[in-house]
Amino acid sequence: MKKEIDLLAKYPKTPRDLTKRLADKTEEDREIARMFDIRFFDGLRSQGYGGFNYSPRFWTPVVPDFQKEYGLKSGMKILDVGCAKGFMLYDFEQLIPGVQTTGVDISEYAIQNAHPGVEGKLIVANAKELPFEDGEFDLVIAINTIHNLEFDECAQALREIERVSKGNSFVVLDAYRTEEEKERMFAWNLTGKTILSVDSWRKFFEDNSYTGDYFWFMP
Repeated sequence: MKKEIDLLAKYPKTPRDLTKRLADKTEEDREIARMFDIRFFDGLRSQGYGGFNYSPRFWTPVVPDFQKEYGLKSGMKILDVGCAKGFMLYDFEQLIPGVQTTGVDISEYAIQNAHPGVEGKLIVANAKELPFEDGEFDLVIAINTIHNLEFDECAQALREIERVSKGNSFVVLDAYRTEEEKERMFAWNLTGKTILSVDSWRKFFEDNSYTGDYFWFMP
């Protein structure tokens, strides 16, 4: 385990105007976004998604790669840490009948406005203290979630992911390789509190005994 693998390669890419995004963002926007309330999900684009709605085109192309990589089948349990409205988990259930899904998110608004197909399967919780038993899940996923925590809290979250998984986990983190990528990353960033270079994240994994798989988000 612990390998760099792009399991989101088939996720549809959206063209991004980084220059405009940088010009549009203020520190007030970032403070509001980090509340993860209605303003982040369904408010102004400058403060979040500008409308966070379900479409099968996003996750349905991705699920088969997760299924193949981790041998997912009926009866297996998947946890999504930072699940938002549960759209990805819904598509897991549609494409892998019988799989058991659970999601956690810090946003009460997201959980209250989740996809009806995963109603009752999502709970409000923080990644740094997951309310589950050791080794409860066959796969734990955290996409663009961990870096929203402070540095020390990221370590707590990774340890929690290790604790509740049976050995399979996958995280995606804000990262950069060059100074140019770093500049773009900080221009794009809205909610991240811990943004490190690729090499620094790898060292962070070693220091905190994270043994799962990973990949990077770079705008």
